[in-house]
Amino acid sequence: MTTGAAEGRRDFLLGAGKPIMKRNRELAMIIELGHFALILALMVAMVQATLPLWGAHRRDARLMALAGPAALVQLALVATSFGVLTWAFVASDFSLAVVVANSHTAKPLLYKITGVWGNHEGSLLLWVLILALYGAAVAVFGGNLPASLRARALAVQGMIGVAFMLFLLLTSNPFWRLATPPLDGRDLNPLLQDPGLAFHPPFLYLGYVGLSVAYSFAVAALMEGRVDAAWGRWVRPWTLAAWIFLTIGIGLGSWWAYYELGWGGFWFWDPVENSSFMPWLLAVALLHSAVVVEKRESLKAWTILLSIIAFGFSMIGTFIVRSGVITSVHAFANDPERGVFILMILGVFTGGALVLFALRAGTMEAKGVFALASRESALVANNVLLAVSAFVVFIGTIWPLIAELLLDRSLSVGAPFFNAAFTPFVVVLAMILPPGAMLAWKRGNLGRSFRALVPALILSLSLGALGFAMQTGQTALGPLGLALGAWVVFGALTDIWARTGREGFGARAGRLFRLPRADWGKAAAHGGLGITIFAVSAMTAWKIEDIRVVQLGETFPLGGFEVRLDTVDEVDGPNYRSTMAQMTVTRNGALVSVLFPEKRIYPVAGMPTTEAAIYYGFLRDVYLVLGDRQQSGGWAVRSYIEPFANWLWGGLLLMALGGGLSLSDRRYRVAAGAQKSMVGVPAE
Repeated sequence: MTTGAAEGRRDFLLGAGKPIMKRNRELAMIIELGHFALILALMVAMVQATLPLWGAHRRDARLMALAGPAALVQLALVATSFGVLTWAFVASDFSLAVVVANSHTAKPLLYKITGVWGNHEGSLLLWVLILALYGAAVAVFGGNLPASLRARALAVQGMIGVAFMLFLLLTSNPFWRLATPPLDGRDLNPLLQDPGLAFHPPFLYLGYVGLSVAYSFAVAALMEGRVDAAWGRWVRPWTLAAWIFLTIGIGLGSWWAYYELGWGGFWFWDPVENSSFMPWLLAVALLHSAVVVEKRESLKAWTILLSIIAFGFSMIGTFIVRSGVITSVHAFANDPERGVFILMILGVFTGGALVLFALRAGTMEAKGVFALASRESALVANNVLLAVSAFVVFIGTIWPLIAELLLDRSLSVGAPFFNAAFTPFVVVLAMILPPGAMLAWKRGNLGRSFRALVPALILSLSLGALGFAMQTGQTALGPLGLALGAWVVFGALTDIWARTGREGFGARAGRLFRLPRADWGKAAAHGGLGITIFAVSAMTAWKIEDIRVVQLGETFPLGGFEVRLDTVDEVDGPNYRSTMAQMTVTRNGALVSVLFPEKRIYPVAGMPTTEAAIYYGFLRDVYLVLGDRQQSGGWAVRSYIEPFANWLWGGLLLMALGGGLSLSDRRYRVAAGAQKSMVGVPAE
């Protein structure tokens, strides 16, 4: 620890003239307040999980009414506990074991704060906080729900809270104290000291935990023995919100992997990456199946099952990250005891819900019938493709564990398997999405839908042919991705234009901007998917990679650019030392950019990191990575041309924006149609 840091730590402990023992007692009281608040939250969650459920069974309005206040009190208590832990990190209170293991006095403030969830214990407390936040949101915004359904849903949320708070307090207590606090901590993992990773976990948890609301509504509906159009309308906004957050979280993680890890990739099919992708796929399926329940009162059993499985996969992701059974650079913990506890939670909630589903399956009779050529059939195909693709990713993720347990063999399943197994589902999904979105409910006209899409089809095939003609000796993946992506984008534009009627251009253009936000949201989300499909294909097929040893002052070509290594210097950062290169990028003699790739070493953690330098362009990125110094005196340099990389982030952002537009539509609010539903009239 530096002299300045030691003096700062000493001054903090002494306070403004206070004796050190008194200051320590004050710190201990604050920590114990956070610990006690968490224990009280557990007790409140137990009340929330039991009394309202009993009240719903007995039709006791007073007991059912306890659910809302209990959810709000639970949120206040967990927020207090989380606030205390955050304060301990900011104040560098090294009496807490978790602060010692994940912080340091020299660390910038942003990473002191993000250190709260950059570890197993703190991230689990964040998980519980977000769970309490969703429960409180249901209590606040679900006032017009039927009292018994609201009470049961909040009781199920309370049960989940009880399980995870017990897990937190019994195996992963963030308020565990050290008898002899050290003067300084061991620092946070340097890979996590990055803005992208600072916000990536909270968004992912908002998505993971958000699916618990769909689960709670599903279990509550099974308890009541009633699933109708109104239920489909209530469950959709919560699922949509969870999907939006998951999309943003996955996008942030992918962007971080792209610029931080220095290997020029955006997705590795890592087990932890897959653990967030599987719930995302199932959430998309759930959103679309809930539409069928709302509009046609069909697919009830399937939608309930998806609600259970989607949250189950969120808990499977928690198990993968925290049990240590599967190795990953993103994993939080390697503790079999914790893994067993999570498996018990998974078994109780998923297994219990599936048993209840089996018992109540007979009450979920579908009312709507539909033809093979209809919007319902297209959504069924959408659901099958998404669910099977999620299952394929799941098998590939856990297969190494199965092989080790049953076959006593060490295997690894990497990108080649996932690319080969997953890509066909994306291709088929992209092909059927535009015509399926334009089919009418109940009985559609497939020929009419295809006739409307002929211009989109011609444009898409033309772009694919153009891409094929421009490339030489390369894979067909790029042109195929271009054609498919364009097909989805132009199909979305055709769909929204078709919703303006059959009048003249002026009248239709004026009506275009008066369409409901949900229509625009659907078009934006589908368009974002098309852009993402194209960007992934382009980055995979048209990427240029160059690895060489470069001398100071030497220039080398890179995909139409010229790159010169100017200097390599030693630079001191706030809590790291850096070997930083200056590299000039030109094109046809004109300056494009000056980039500064780095190799950092964090002395406290004793861990090196690679900081890529990237020139972000609309059509391509120039991506430079500095390697080690060679015996010849030169430096190893890895260089990439990443085509359409920014289109990938733009596509993901457009998908999330589309979800946000749909969520802002008043018809998507939880309370919409609630009064109708209570008298048995399905919401339209």
